[in-house]
Amino acid sequence: MGLDYQSLKKRHRNERENYHLNLSLRVHRALSWLAKGEDANEDQDTKFIYLWIAFNAAYANEFNVSSPLNEQKIFGEYLKRLCELDEDNLLYELVWSEFTGSIRVLLDNQYIFKPFWDYQNGKIKKEDWESKFHSAKLSANKALSKKDTSTVLAIIFSRLYTLRNQVLHGGSTWNSKINRAQIRDGVSIFEKVVPATIKIMMDNPNTLWGDPCYMVVDD
Repeated sequence: MGLDYQSLKKRHRNERENYHLNLSLRVHRALSWLAKGEDANEDQDTKFIYLWIAFNAAYANEFNVSSPLNEQKIFGEYLKRLCELDEDNLLYELVWSEFTGSIRVLLDNQYIFKPFWDYQNGKIKKEDWESKFHSAKLSANKALSKKDTSTVLAIIFSRLYTLRNQVLHGGSTWNSKINRAQIRDGVSIFEKVVPATIKIMMDNPNTLWGDPCYMVVDD
């Protein structure tokens, strides 16, 4: 079965009666945003936003939204669980066969590393952000050398989370030349990883995925 909206939606319709409501709702929501992302081929900024929302719909639980570190911990744990459940090695193949170049470029990009902006905003000293950047690259390279898929994905998604904040909080210009490279690489990763994560979730319907945010309420 293909890893695109149409194929995954067809499977969801056929199987959803056997899913727990929490899983079915997560998949339904994630697929709706994946469809929008697939249709936004002429606009990379919009495509990035739609695909991030699809990812968010798949992983998010009720959490303290005022804590970015808490949110990053949650999606890091989600990615680790997915890798453990990924019997077809979809995520492994994506990371080590398709994304190695994009991953290294993103790791070298200071503009999607939050401590760099903490320095720019006067919150920390220059040597502090540079030290953190160096340490983060060492950790990422260690994970890369061990082919630790879940850790590599968590590190990359942490960087993409900073990019997401720049875009959604009005910290960038639509279609700006300044952030084209990171938007392009973010989209290339999301458009493969998001459908893979949805498939892995449907492959494991008996796993406890937790209550999604904003459950449907019947008045």
